[in-house]
Amino acid sequence: MRNVIQYVFTMHRLSKVHPPDKTVLDNITLAFLPGAKIGVLGYNGAGKSTLLRIMAGVDREIRGDAALAPGASVGMLEQEPLLHESKDVRGNVEDGVAETKALLDRFNELAANYSEETADEFGEIQARIDAATHGTSTPGSNTRWTRCACRRATRRLHPVGGERRRVALCRLLLRAPDLLLLDEPTNHLDAESVAWLEQHLAEYKGTIARSRTTATSSTTSPAGSSELDRGAGSL
Repeated sequence: MRNVIQYVFTMHRLSKVHPPDKTVLDNITLAFLPGAKIGVLGYNGAGKSTLLRIMAGVDREIRGDAALAPGASVGMLEQEPLLHESKDVRGNVEDGVAETKALLDRFNELAANYSEETADEFGEIQARIDAATHGTSTPGSNTRWTRCACRRATRRLHPVGGERRRVALCRLLLRAPDLLLLDEPTNHLDAESVAWLEQHLAEYKGTIARSRTTATSSTTSPAGSSELDRGAGSL
């Protein structure tokens, strides 16, 4: 029996038009394998960010089909990430593991009051925690990306700049989505942070799609051309 390829994300004959009649993406077909690392290249305004937002499920005003694999998760770093201004650096980072932290709190509550009535829930939560933390005791603790982002964990966020990007990246990477979408992720990052990000992405187990802006030239392909149609590239 022939094996059926399970793509983490597919897009078929998709088009995106900004009113009244500006075509940004035209007849795009993509299919990403799990674990692939994809570079989306194009000049400013070619539609790179739009493509990633559609893949993230943020932009649904489209023609054609776009589908994430059943059960797969997706996360996106936008060029201007939204953070909670009322929280400090650590508070924003920990938002990335809020769901798992809630599981840990419930696990500890059940462990302290273990009974036959709660045994099934206890086992289910333990399995979900193991899957989310890959067997570590505390999600996101003592990792190089947490230390890099939380240089001053209790300070308030800078209104602009590299710290906000580090915090947003850290929050997203701690979630470890199956499909990771990065819109020009090295913007505003210093050399140490870029090296930290490159090392982590080299070890990342999910699928990565990253946008890059190139200078406009005769070799730069607009959205809708063969570079996007192939769904292939390098990171």
